[in-house]
Amino acid sequence: MVGWLFNNAKILEKAMDGTVLRNEAITQNIANVDTPDYKRKTVAFEKALSDAMDKSSFRGYRTDKRHIPIGGSNVDNVNISVTEDNSALQMRLDGNNVDIEAEMSLMAKNNILYNALTQKLSGEFRKLKSVISEGRK
Repeated sequence: MVGWLFNNAKILEKAMDGTVLRNEAITQNIANVDTPDYKRKTVAFEKALSDAMDKSSFRGYRTDKRHIPIGGSNVDNVNISVTEDNSALQMRLDGNNVDIEAEMSLMAKNNILYNALTQKLSGEFRKLKSVISEGRK
């Protein structure tokens, strides 16, 4: 039970790390809305985290770092990275592809996700506290 609880906390922690990194990227995009040739930054971690959480997938056991990973990865190995979005159409003549309204919308969505993750993690620790304090009664 405790191992399961800490695994959930690890997943939530990784998701919170992703939302914090995404918030930094969005903030950077908003700050550079008037910078010529600036390309917006994006952070995608949900798919990698979802793959790591999928316990039904087959995973190969790696005895060396040079082995090719087989199946899903461990939550600790989920890589959260910032990528530059070059796929969007250039909205302006100066080469900048930041849409301020879209960025503000993404920031609001990201804040809601972060708050939900914070509440979920807080609930997980409340459960642990309840087990520790009420377990003897």
